[in-house]
Amino acid sequence: MKIVRFIVAMLSVAAMTGCCDSNDKRCGDAVYSKQEAVIENILTRRSIRDYKEDPVSREEMGKILECGIYAPSAMNMQPWAVRVVDNKEFLDDVTAIAVKHNPKLAEQPGFRNFFRNAPTVAFIACPEESYSGEYDCGLLSENMMLAASSMGIGSCCLGSVVPVMYYEEAKPYLERLELPEGYKLLVGIAFGYPADDVVPTAPERDANKAYFVE
Repeated sequence: MKIVRFIVAMLSVAAMTGCCDSNDKRCGDAVYSKQEAVIENILTRRSIRDYKEDPVSREEMGKILECGIYAPSAMNMQPWAVRVVDNKEFLDDVTAIAVKHNPKLAEQPGFRNFFRNAPTVAFIACPEESYSGEYDCGLLSENMMLAASSMGIGSCCLGSVVPVMYYEEAKPYLERLELPEGYKLLVGIAFGYPADDVVPTAPERDANKAYFVE
């Protein structure tokens, strides 16, 4: 049952059930296959760097989290620790600390918070001593971002949040994450509804970096 819910979250209910609205651009001779839906989601996902203030519901974030923890991990150790913060006061207070150390942040057009104006942030951590923890958490993070994209929710990896969370002033907020002993913060991921309908253009990919070996 959990696997079914995971697939539904990734591909969307419409694609999975075969229900087809006549106005759906995917409808015609056939509904998108699972493969087409997955590939399209991967190729069209973009990092979003500005968000509406509307919060992401905890129900939606719950689906995103479930998709995340279904990521593969070495020996199924599942070394990640994920903490989701949708508390505006928390995010605003950390923003104030970031701006204190870098006042130019607040000069950005439309600046509301340090997390690209996102109303929800997932903090990802793994054991300090782990040969695969960082890679496993990368897989979890990508699962979460792809799931969010399939639900119309934007996301963006925020490596810059890590040093800020380790400032002395931010210690109370890092402690509120209640990370397991011996864990380190790896990255933050912003989640929210894109501020506009303009889809960012994908930077050109260098296909020469991936090829077959004879």
